[in-house]
Amino acid sequence: MNNYNQIRVRFAPSPTGYLHVGGLRTALYNYLFARKNNGVFVLRIEDTDRARYVEGAVENLIDTLHWCGFDYDEGPQKNGSFGPYTQSERLEIYKSYTQTLIEQKKAYYCFCTQERISELRTAQENLKQQTKYDKLCLHLDHNVIAQKLKDGVPHVVRLNIEADKKVVVEDIIRGRVEFDSNLIDDQVLLKGDGYPTYHLANVIDDHLMKISHVIRGEEWLPSTPKHVLLYDAFGWEKPVFAHLPLLLNPDKSKLSKRQGDVAVEDYRAKGYLPESLVNFVALLGWNPGTEQEIFSLDELINIFSIEGVNKSGAVFNIEKLNAFNFEHLRKKNDTEVVRILKEYLAKSKFADHKFDDDKLFLIVEAMRPRISFVKEIIENSSYFFESPESYDQEVIQKRWKDDTSENLKSLAEEFSKLLNPKKEDYETALHKTAELLNIGNGKLIHGVRLALSGVGGGPGLYEILFILGKEESIRRIEKAIEKIRI
Repeated sequence: MNNYNQIRVRFAPSPTGYLHVGGLRTALYNYLFARKNNGVFVLRIEDTDRARYVEGAVENLIDTLHWCGFDYDEGPQKNGSFGPYTQSERLEIYKSYTQTLIEQKKAYYCFCTQERISELRTAQENLKQQTKYDKLCLHLDHNVIAQKLKDGVPHVVRLNIEADKKVVVEDIIRGRVEFDSNLIDDQVLLKGDGYPTYHLANVIDDHLMKISHVIRGEEWLPSTPKHVLLYDAFGWEKPVFAHLPLLLNPDKSKLSKRQGDVAVEDYRAKGYLPESLVNFVALLGWNPGTEQEIFSLDELINIFSIEGVNKSGAVFNIEKLNAFNFEHLRKKNDTEVVRILKEYLAKSKFADHKFDDDKLFLIVEAMRPRISFVKEIIENSSYFFESPESYDQEVIQKRWKDDTSENLKSLAEEFSKLLNPKKEDYETALHKTAELLNIGNGKLIHGVRLALSGVGGGPGLYEILFILGKEESIRRIEKAIEKIRI
């Protein structure tokens, strides 16, 4: 265990376009660990790979974290004692520390061209050898180095890794992991463009920002010995490492866009609630030790522990995510659902329509048991917001008989006599009409449902009538009588 007197963790994404669900899980576990231990959650933007930088990605990332409910304590757009929190604004810091390593002979300038590096790699591969730099530039004379630097010869700076060392990584999740330094390349620390590599910037920033625990994906485990060697080269205390298991497709391959959505933004656009996505992602590789599966963010904070994270990969099961969304939607009160529904309506073809709040509450109440997503209210029951322009042909063939039009005329006439009708009044009127016509209730119910909604299913008919109101219901019945021909 390290000697840091406060838990400080960081989520350090690269702004390359979108937040992967694996990145969301990393952010979540760091956030939960910090909140559980009264620690600090830092957001750091690792934008040193300028070729992959995407304009607007940082703003999108911050917005996505806020949508998920993660409020970081230090980072871009926030005050903090260890900023700046964007690596491209810290270049002089990296250069200064690299110069210290060069002076101590723990790092060296490398002037080899990319062509020579490629030829070296090819030759090593042909001989079935480990592909790594051969330290040619380590042995350059001081005067030669000075002249090349003066002449502006392109170069990088490499870490001088000692041979025959055992590099040990102590990991909370994986235990003790050992690496052979003979198999580790003299990694580049500073690139030709003056920007640091991920490895250098990561270690320097974690040290200067007093990060106590590095919680990140398993894909970074092979890089960790490089980081350990850098900590040793600087003489710095190492943080505690925890490498999270891979996220897998159902076929056990690594989760990738080829087999489905991997971006948090994709799930947000599809209508998943942030609570359900966070809950689902929390259980991808972590076990609470109980039978409970549905958790709020506060409940996750209370029960989370790094020790509960598994080593083996976690399968991303979309059916389970859908089930979680249904459960979290059930937990929301009508006011919350109406608020979300209004957001979807504002982005839909109904954006210019004005809907009465009382009506929206009734629609939500009617549709709740039939949806897993709020947006399905619009998709599955657009008839609440506009009169149907077409009618399900299968239902017409099955339910619209020779006498349906005349029967519905009688029903509309009965409805017209109602004053401020409630649901029960519509039901009474329908039963009365059926009795007068000497037919079963069903012969009216199926026809009027089709006239009102254009489809054969949905909430209770009397709910639909009450929500639409007397005038609109009669208008739709008359329209259907006119339009439907068999």
